[in-house]
Amino acid sequence: MANVRYGIIGSGMMGQEHIRNIALLPGTEVIAVADPDECMRESAARLAGDGTRAFAHYRDLLAADLCDAFVVASPNYQHVTVMRDLIAFGKPVLCEKPLCTTVADCEEVARKATAAGTPVWVAMEYRYMAPVARLVQEVRSGAIGRLRMLTIREHRYPFLSKVGNWNRFNHKTGGTLVEKCCHFFDLMRLVIGAEATRVYASGGRDVNFLEESYEGRNPDVLDNALVVVDFDNGVRAALDLCMFAEGSCWQEAIAATGDLAKIEAFVPGPVRFSPESKKKVAEIVISPRATKVEQRLAVDVDEAILAAGDHYGSTFYQHKRFLDLVRLGGKPEVTLEDGTKAVAIGAAAEESVRMAQVVML
Repeated sequence: MANVRYGIIGSGMMGQEHIRNIALLPGTEVIAVADPDECMRESAARLAGDGTRAFAHYRDLLAADLCDAFVVASPNYQHVTVMRDLIAFGKPVLCEKPLCTTVADCEEVARKATAAGTPVWVAMEYRYMAPVARLVQEVRSGAIGRLRMLTIREHRYPFLSKVGNWNRFNHKTGGTLVEKCCHFFDLMRLVIGAEATRVYASGGRDVNFLEESYEGRNPDVLDNALVVVDFDNGVRAALDLCMFAEGSCWQEAIAATGDLAKIEAFVPGPVRFSPESKKKVAEIVISPRATKVEQRLAVDVDEAILAAGDHYGSTFYQHKRFLDLVRLGGKPEVTLEDGTKAVAIGAAAEESVRMAQVVML
């Protein structure tokens, strides 16, 4: 396939990040965008370049039959409807996380895509962050011995404003621990190499959006939580989330601790949200128990790739792999099963917060 033609469904902040990253890949073009919001639709079309067609409804984009592959970046609650239509086309799809807002909808999409043979790749960008990929490599190499514990900390800025502020409400997002944190539950499964058995969580809405109201309704998404997840191989993992910590030195800090050593990945947030407004380079730190001599390694990313998005280059690296799938065939690296199980852990964590109880999976 000489020139891969993409259609982008949903052209807000994340849709436009996909457009910028696709533009860095030779032999690709975004040929069409679809979004009901005129401002977002037109700005995305301009970003994609001359000749890009803009559609108010994604079904009109599908009917035009212009594309070799699709990217779904519409609001979470729309994913299930969009995916039902896309599956019938049989062309490769990169669907933003979460796959859907409920486990039942994820399972429906997975069944239909499998039956149709449509390759669907769930966009878990954090897997493709260079420092995180290095951490996974070190754990799998045996560098830390037998993995016993995994901790993930994300201290960051609040949810951004979206069209219609749909991301302020659980029924449209799946809840913060689904919408935001399915990434991290996916990483837990990837690093640990096992399945979650139980979840217990505590969280609240304590700082963000307390004075906001939309058509008489107040936002109900969590802005902080602590989540513990037990896995069937005996490893336990923990997530520490705070979404009113804009000034943090590192946006994400991930630590994998084994019986021989600990490895940590430190990832900066986007430059445009940094209090210093300057680039900070990610780091990997390896701390062996025996020698007690710490190794600290910088993990840099090309400036052009960093400038194309807010996820430390991961969207670009993910698109490189997805492009191989489109051109060469094969199976998605992040499967519908991966997407469903990440949502299942997030949904269990949301339930655990609501009920103040352990939730079994």
